[in-house]
Amino acid sequence: MNRRPLSWLPGLRTVAMALAVLLGQWHGVAQAGLFDDEEARKAILEMRQRLEATRQSAESGLQRLTDSQKLLLDNQNEASRRSADDSALLRRSLLELQNQIEAVRAEFARLNGRNEQVLREVAEMQRRQKDLAQGQSDLAQGQSELGRAVDERVRQLEPVRVTVEGREILVEPAERRAYDAALVSFRASDFVGAQNAFLSLIARYPKTGYLPSALFWLGNAQYATRDYKEAITNFRIMLQGAPDHLRAPEAMLSIANCQVELKDARGARKTLEDLARAYPQSEAAQAGKERLAKLR
Repeated sequence: MNRRPLSWLPGLRTVAMALAVLLGQWHGVAQAGLFDDEEARKAILEMRQRLEATRQSAESGLQRLTDSQKLLLDNQNEASRRSADDSALLRRSLLELQNQIEAVRAEFARLNGRNEQVLREVAEMQRRQKDLAQGQSDLAQGQSELGRAVDERVRQLEPVRVTVEGREILVEPAERRAYDAALVSFRASDFVGAQNAFLSLIARYPKTGYLPSALFWLGNAQYATRDYKEAITNFRIMLQGAPDHLRAPEAMLSIANCQVELKDARGARKTLEDLARAYPQSEAAQAGKERLAKLR
């Protein structure tokens, strides 16, 4: 600790100089011998008094200086103590502040980590919601497509009304497609393919509304391939099942043609006569009359 300079040293110098002056004066008196004994005693007493006063003054000054020095030291010690206390308090305050800062940083880090976790959870929730929405959309689309597919399947399987050879019938879509395909083969002069197609249709749908027409065209395909006996059989089955069919007169004329090809002129004449009686107003009956005239 730095101490202040002793300010009382000049005072001591002053007292010392005063004593030196007094001693010099005393020495001068004794040397000169100018005073008598009474005066000398008075001078000595006066000198002693002055010296005593000076001594007391010096001691008093020294005491004051000592007291001042002590007070100064006490003040310095107190200031040092207070400074040390203030420093310790400041250090404690700084330490507490540092601890608070670290606590705030830790809390901030914890909150930041929690915030990141919340953001991840929100992002995951949004992703799941998006996936769920996409799944619902896909499900709805799938259900819609399934519904359309079911409707299409039902539509494909649901019977439909068609008009064939002047007759309205109820058939399945697959049944209709089979008949149309067989008829396409016949019109393309693929008579063997047509026979197979019509036979497959009849076998698969024995009660089909197409049966009379299918038998008629089957017989014509067989006639084209010179299978006359089978053709006659199928024409007769058709006439037995649907004598009022639009193609019935043509079927009877075709039977007669097959009989002619088989050299059965008698059978052909009878068939043509039956045709004229059963369907007298038909074009087939008129053609049959002309054919009958040639057979006689």
